[in-house]
Amino acid sequence: MANTIDNRTCLALDYGQRRIGIAVGQSETATAQGIATVRVGVNGPDWEYLAELIETWRPQHLVVGLPLHMDATESPMATAARRFGTELERRFQRPVIYIDERLTSESADRLLVESGARRSRRAGNRDRLAAQLILQDYFDRFSARNDQTVGCDHA
Repeated sequence: MANTIDNRTCLALDYGQRRIGIAVGQSETATAQGIATVRVGVNGPDWEYLAELIETWRPQHLVVGLPLHMDATESPMATAARRFGTELERRFQRPVIYIDERLTSESADRLLVESGARRSRRAGNRDRLAAQLILQDYFDRFSARNDQTVGCDHA
């Protein structure tokens, strides 16, 4: 496990029953940016759009938020997020890293309210921002845990 900058790219996905927020980040800067929202329909996520994003950004890893209960047990949504992550790994042959995302959506809502975003614009932005917070948390946790420059090849 190398602990050096290699400018790898990660995509983070905040899985939801109606929308999936997407963020991108690179190990060189260890910062994340929300980039897209993917719709989830009755037949599941828009896999074609996800494939386009993965082809465009070419991430080495996919980081999926895991919505755990406050006592760290898995919620039904965490189980669904794991199923989604398993399917991502199968379809796109990229390792999936799961990260605890408790309260990320609430944090995203708070940040949007504080920024003055109108209620009508919050839903899509909330999902992108939640994915951004998940990826930033991943970068921050790894960096703090190892006191090293973070790379997307570390879990």
